[in-house]
Amino acid sequence: MAKTQFAVEMGMGTDLRGADYTKAARRAVHDALHRNYLTVADAFGFPKSEMIVDIRIGIGKPEAVDLEEVKREAPYGHISAEAVKGGADLEMNGNIVIVANAIVSVSFDVQADGAEGAP
Repeated sequence: MAKTQFAVEMGMGTDLRGADYTKAARRAVHDALHRNYLTVADAFGFPKSEMIVDIRIGIGKPEAVDLEEVKREAPYGHISAEAVKGGADLEMNGNIVIVANAIVSVSFDVQADGAEGAP
């Protein structure tokens, strides 16, 4: 079996007033996941429980993100998450606006020879 990527989605999330890095990160993941993540398993006939979900968040203060909270945005599968420096911290009307970017990769373990069949 070999990990094979089936979908990559990007999303953006913000926290406009609370300066909550985790909230912005969760919103970015939610934005990415609701594009086609929920249908990729069904489209290829794979069990949703075998989905491999890799989440990467770009955000101004990666150390301020609760990655366990971010992982809860994915409803099923084997989920990993990391936060790296990115996104933006912007000042607007005396408030700090947090902008997070997410890349979510959905993969499955499939046969390396390309033969058909569920993982």
